[in-house]
Amino acid sequence: MYRVNDIFYSLQGEGRNSGMAAVFIRFSGCNLKCSFCDTDFSAYKEMILDDILNSVKQLTQECTGSEHPLIVLTGGEPTLQVDEEFISAFHDLGYKVAMESNGTKEPPANLDWFTVSPKTNVKVKKCNELKCIFDERMLTDTFDIEADYYYLQPCDTGNLMRNSEIMTICIEYIKLHPKWRLSLQTHKLIGFK
Repeated sequence: MYRVNDIFYSLQGEGRNSGMAAVFIRFSGCNLKCSFCDTDFSAYKEMILDDILNSVKQLTQECTGSEHPLIVLTGGEPTLQVDEEFISAFHDLGYKVAMESNGTKEPPANLDWFTVSPKTNVKVKKCNELKCIFDERMLTDTFDIEADYYYLQPCDTGNLMRNSEIMTICIEYIKLHPKWRLSLQTHKLIGFK
C-alpha cells in the first residue's frame, strides 16, 4: 500500500527537465519538516500499485506518438515508500521515472533521473541533479554531493519584496560560482500546477 497525496498531469516546472510533460505522483509523508514545503500531508489515499498505474494510464491515454510523459515521484519523501518493483512497473509500460528527494535515504537503483534537494542529514553522495533551495543563509558548499547538474532555486517566502532580495543575492552568488545554474519555479510564474 502506498500513501499518495496526489497524482496529476502537467509540465515539470523546475530544474533540468523544466518544460517537459510529466505525471506527478506526490507521496504523503516525510522525515523532515521544512517550513516552505508545499505538500499537505494530512490528506492522502492509500493505493496499491495497480491503482496508481491505472491512474497514470488514464491521465495519459490521449497522448499521441511513441513517447510517454516523464513520471516524477515527489512528496513528501518518495524514498520512504518507493522501491525497484514500483519503478520497474512503469518501465514495463514504457515510461521513464524521475524522483525528487531530500537525499536522506538512498533511492532505488533503477531510476532514470534522480534529483536531490538537500536540507539536512544528507546521506546520498551522487545524483543527476542537485537542486538547492537558496536564501542568503544557505551555503551550497556544505553539501558533499556529486551531480551532473547544479541548480539554485531562490526560496519562495510568499513575500514579493523578500523574494526579490533573495533572487538578487542568488544571481550574484551564481555569477561568483558559475558551476551553479538558476532554477525558477516556472509553474508558479505562469500559474499552473
